[in-house]
Amino acid sequence: MSYQTETRCRACGSDTLREVIGFGDTPLADRLVHTKNLDKPDYSVPLTVVFCAHCSLVQIRETIPPEILFHDDYPYFSSVSPSLLKHFQDSAVAIAARRGLGPESKVIEAASNDGYMLRKFIELGIPVLGIDPAPGPVRAATEAGVPTRHDFFTREMAAILVAEGEAPADVFLANNVLAHVPDLNGFIQGIRTVLKPDGVAVIEAPWVVDLIDHVEFDTIYHQHLCYFSVTALDRVFRGNGLYLNDVEHTTVHGGSLRLFVEPVEAPGERVTRMLAEERERGATTFGYYRAFADRVTALRAELRELLEGLKRDGKRIAGYGAAAKACTLLSFTGIDREILDFVADRNEVKHGWYMGGNLLPVVPPQKILEEMPDYVLILAWNFADEIMRDLDEYRLAGGRFIIPLPEPRIVTDRAQWAAV
Repeated sequence: MSYQTETRCRACGSDTLREVIGFGDTPLADRLVHTKNLDKPDYSVPLTVVFCAHCSLVQIRETIPPEILFHDDYPYFSSVSPSLLKHFQDSAVAIAARRGLGPESKVIEAASNDGYMLRKFIELGIPVLGIDPAPGPVRAATEAGVPTRHDFFTREMAAILVAEGEAPADVFLANNVLAHVPDLNGFIQGIRTVLKPDGVAVIEAPWVVDLIDHVEFDTIYHQHLCYFSVTALDRVFRGNGLYLNDVEHTTVHGGSLRLFVEPVEAPGERVTRMLAEERERGATTFGYYRAFADRVTALRAELRELLEGLKRDGKRIAGYGAAAKACTLLSFTGIDREILDFVADRNEVKHGWYMGGNLLPVVPPQKILEEMPDYVLILAWNFADEIMRDLDEYRLAGGRFIIPLPEPRIVTDRAQWAAV
């Protein structure tokens, strides 16, 4: 496997990187294994989290070429999750109203996936353009009537869009992609290039403070190169001629930020407040993240003890959610086919494939009702409510759920989970 070990910060270029935690050799997230490749070596690359003492950016050392990560069989489709689809379509309606968008406006989205959000703008009569590097989602978007380019959004691509008359844009969208970008500064400069002087970039990204608070170590994987605080974001945007003027805190993906970034500086109260909160909580210091590493190690031991105890009692356990985060969780905790029987997932594209590393089979959710395992370990815990609702028949028949984070616990219904 070809990868590069970074020695300087991805944002500021400083060499003051301090190691927070190493997860060891880890399979690549969202790179499922086909039946024909079960006897071949699997990709596995070190996964090391570091902290930049100069600009406070949390990041991983290892960079894998994007063409390896976003390959022809890339299986992630945003529209699969009803709750995620509603979140971004509601966001589209709010943005269109807030900015007064209409037929003369233009919305461009980087990493537009299967057009899950742009479809809503089209319904509102607003011209759009999607850009995405994964062939499968691009085909799905095009078939759904969303104009989409099969490519990575870069500073160079931004210049091409301007030259071809596809830009400038009133709104630029980037949902859960900023963390994936190897050239962070180039990507932000590309945003600056395609925005109108009075335009806005609306960007969503997980908040590192939520990751720390809830011990969400499984959201760390090779596709996620960076883990953002508001402090680090404010600095990197300023360094590239853009300004973080507003921010909203959402519950998506275990806790995310919706950023409103513009070419003119006008920071609002929420930005100022969150910057102060991060300083007060120590999120700009190395010690804050080292304490997190200790909690991760303890959680791993607790989860192993719970699952191994259930297996000793003769219980059967299945997983739910062949998600990217499942890759890190299963690998770091050593959960394999001796503990789980299979991993169910709603995404039909993943059925018949196998998880990387442990080679657990990925099956339809119906398999849970057919096999009736005693417990279901919810690997995609950020959609736990949605998953338990879908598996209500399983619960009523006596099935139980295991939520792994922020501490391993067994729940019998959605109300019990929500109360924690």
